[in-house]
Amino acid sequence: MRAVVTAGFFAALLSATPSAGQMPYESWPVLTDPFPSTGGGGIMIYDYDPVVADGTCSTHFRAIEPNGTVYRNAIVFDAIATQGGILCTNGRWRSLDGDAAGTTPFRVFIKDGVKRGSGD
Repeated sequence: MRAVVTAGFFAALLSATPSAGQMPYESWPVLTDPFPSTGGGGIMIYDYDPVVADGTCSTHFRAIEPNGTVYRNAIVFDAIATQGGILCTNGRWRSLDGDAAGTTPFRVFIKDGVKRGSGD
């Protein structure tokens, strides 16, 4: 079930990714904690707080179903300097218990301490 929920979260994010110079990143919504999973189903994403270090952005996070089932995951992105901030892109996620992994086009833009996210 964990793989299905986690895959559903990221599958809904699939879309073509424009190049770094084409996107108005500062218009993306600010990340909140929690935020609804774009995969739907009432799943909420908690603790999603990417940190930039050594050319990557990374965070652990929880996906929580409406019934209270918790899935613990981690994600690592490539960190690219652009538009005066850092674009976290090419995300690679995995469940912390090792039973699921994949990629996501979900991206985060960090500038002046503000973190914004988009699945577009």
